[in-house]
Amino acid sequence: MKMAFVGKGGSGKTTLAALMARHLSGCSDKLLSIDADINQHLAAALGISEDEAVLLPALGDHMTLIKDYLRGDNPRISSAAAMVKTTPPGRGSRVLTIDGPNPLFEALVREVGGVRLAVTGPFATEDLGVACYHSKVGAVELLLNHLVDGPGEYVVVDMTAGADSFASGLFTRFDVTFLVCEPTLRSVGVYKQYIGYAQDFGVRVHVVGNKIDDQSDVDFLRSHVGDHLLTWIGRSGYVKAAERGVARPLSELEPANAAALEAMKTAVDACVKDWPRYTAQAHQFHVRNALAWGNAKTGEDLASQIDPEYVLGQTEPRKDDSHVA
Repeated sequence: MKMAFVGKGGSGKTTLAALMARHLSGCSDKLLSIDADINQHLAAALGISEDEAVLLPALGDHMTLIKDYLRGDNPRISSAAAMVKTTPPGRGSRVLTIDGPNPLFEALVREVGGVRLAVTGPFATEDLGVACYHSKVGAVELLLNHLVDGPGEYVVVDMTAGADSFASGLFTRFDVTFLVCEPTLRSVGVYKQYIGYAQDFGVRVHVVGNKIDDQSDVDFLRSHVGDHLLTWIGRSGYVKAAERGVARPLSELEPANAAALEAMKTAVDACVKDWPRYTAQAHQFHVRNALAWGNAKTGEDLASQIDPEYVLGQTEPRKDDSHVA
């Protein structure tokens, strides 16, 4: 099951994404976490220093490797250069599984704090004024569009703050979106913006309150988000330490906050995969991107990359016959 963590900057979404990943790692060995935020802090939240974190391989720096592998021998894709972030899989494409061996994960995924982690990579100084961070997040979209997962398998993605994830179809790539919300009007404002976009696409959103001091905070959130409020995390020494980069043993987390993580896991486990819908939405956003900029950039009609008879998760995938990029 794929889950995203979104919210206002400073709401604590990265901290909660790290806590959730660590919680799930104790329940399943089929777990992958991805840092897709423009501010790359998930590795630090999982327990390594910022100096160590910058040494992790970045997905955004290996787009050719990713495209070459995922393309496989799909006859609808003329070249890796013709692939864009929304290019969907079809017959001949290679698909990924969370724990299956493949050269992409071998090259780009590392274990951090007991959690398998891939990072998009930071917005570099040389990118200023000439590049769009969403082009790097495109690596995440390609991976998720080619990733088959099931019950007891988890993908945790720390998304960019605010509503920036709506710059592409990436927001539809998740079974559950956890919107981390502080008991403030600004944070509730991001919730309203997100819900306004997401509801037209059937995106499943659960609000997780954070930095909750007392019942009045809970009442405030419930008055603004209603039944979307799933659970909440209270202020604590454990969470404060996590936000300062100190990853203490998860067994030290307060029982009420541990119960909140379990409530989130229960919500994820209750989801039922709808692969036809997942595939149809991938096709929808691919056509949008093709018409908006993709066709002009590649000089091809990218809509022809869509294989109408292929459904991710239901069509027999190409077997992994090579570990050579």
